[in-house]
Amino acid sequence: METPCRHLVVVLGDQLDREATAFDGFDPEQDLVWMCEAAEESTHVWSSQQRIVMFLSAMRHFAAALEEEGVPLRYETLREGGLADALREVIAQARPQRVRLTQPGDWRVMQALRQAAGETPLDVLEDRHFLCSTARFAAHARGRRQLRLEHFYRAMRREHGVLMDGEQPCGGAWNFDADNRESFGPDGPGFLPPPTRFDPDAMTQAVIALVQARFATHPGQAAPFGWPVTRAQALQALRVFVDERLEHFGRWQDAMWTGEPWLYHAHLSAALNLKLLKPREVIAAAEAAWRAGRVPLPAAEGFIRQILGWREYVRGIYWLRMPDYAEGNALAAEHDLPAWYWTGDTPMRCLADAIAQTLRHGYAHHIQRLMVTGLYALMHGVQPQQVHAWYLSVYVDAVEWVELPNTLGMSQFADGGLLASKPYIATGRYIERMSDHCRGCRFDPGERVGERACPFTTLYWDFLLRHEARFASHPRLALQVNNLSRLDAAQRDAIRARARRVRDGSFA
Repeated sequence: METPCRHLVVVLGDQLDREATAFDGFDPEQDLVWMCEAAEESTHVWSSQQRIVMFLSAMRHFAAALEEEGVPLRYETLREGGLADALREVIAQARPQRVRLTQPGDWRVMQALRQAAGETPLDVLEDRHFLCSTARFAAHARGRRQLRLEHFYRAMRREHGVLMDGEQPCGGAWNFDADNRESFGPDGPGFLPPPTRFDPDAMTQAVIALVQARFATHPGQAAPFGWPVTRAQALQALRVFVDERLEHFGRWQDAMWTGEPWLYHAHLSAALNLKLLKPREVIAAAEAAWRAGRVPLPAAEGFIRQILGWREYVRGIYWLRMPDYAEGNALAAEHDLPAWYWTGDTPMRCLADAIAQTLRHGYAHHIQRLMVTGLYALMHGVQPQQVHAWYLSVYVDAVEWVELPNTLGMSQFADGGLLASKPYIATGRYIERMSDHCRGCRFDPGERVGERACPFTTLYWDFLLRHEARFASHPRLALQVNNLSRLDAAQRDAIRARARRVRDGSFA
């Protein structure tokens, strides 16, 4: 039996930060770091091969850096079962006086590890990676009739002095949406700076081979793989984004183009969510670029709002409302997720493109997630927990604290309006305006019934019909609902009939 240690420091796959609170006061003479690749973390949802490679490779690189530093480490390569059983075993062997853990990003993991610790004291420490602690967000939420991002974002700007000119926001406005979010136009994006991709080293290649063998039936593909898996790579990706793409990010952050997955986006969310990057340094880099005159203020502000505003906000919602939040289904949606979400085999060009790139790269930008895959699932009436499981499965940046509120709240309106003030619904005309996907598509976004009717347009009108009573007086949706008054009974019946064909797949 081993000599007891003072602290067993647990490092999870999304906590790859040497400055995490779990390391505070670490003494290599008395303490031990423990990391574990538990197969259950890849199978409790049907994780894509890209996502599994991202986590395992980043974990192994972080472990190698700890060992090079001389940090005592017990690292368990891929083992069957879950983290809880593995923790029980290492506690029995190492006999620590205490277990130390930075707060996980997943409620399920937190509860499992609490139970696994048993009688050994477990210290769950605040995650200072974030600019807003869970206690700070709870204080912000207390007593408010409604929670809204804008109020929180402004408070965070003031509190952290970001893009502020004294007490006023730089440029005289808190956001610059009016200057952002254009489409590319008929000629497309033109020249695009290449994304920052990294050739897999020997360690990552070994992980790719492992995933291809062990998780061969999982969706997507393990290679090609080019995501940053070390802090040095993540910092390089940040520098290149600020130097080459941030200037145009705001203007075209909502635009889409067939066969162009990367565009002007940052591709930093996975590195942020695994803690290879710190949000403070990302925000500071964007603000510094604006202050140096290298990027316009609307671009810097639009990007910073996603980090300082939305990212912190959804985490606050998650820890404020879990575990009940995960069960939300305010619109009583009960249809199954179409099987082609796992293959991309659909005649709808926008969905085929978004899903194909998702399975290939583990990535889609926020409008593809919200207004293509998410929009279709919402209007189709898919059970939101199935949509959540898909998003958690397929994206390399998916950690539950950020993915669940974005999916159930923002995308599917399953929380009844806690996160988003209205359901984000639109006809195929939105996709036509923001992309080239409708060119050559067999469906017409201007038609709601008939063989050529765009499924998005059909389901939009069907959604309004199904939820007419609920949203008739809604301050942001009533105008759309009121358009139903122009439809007679025969037109309504035709929409419902076409929607049934869309759902059962016979439209194809």
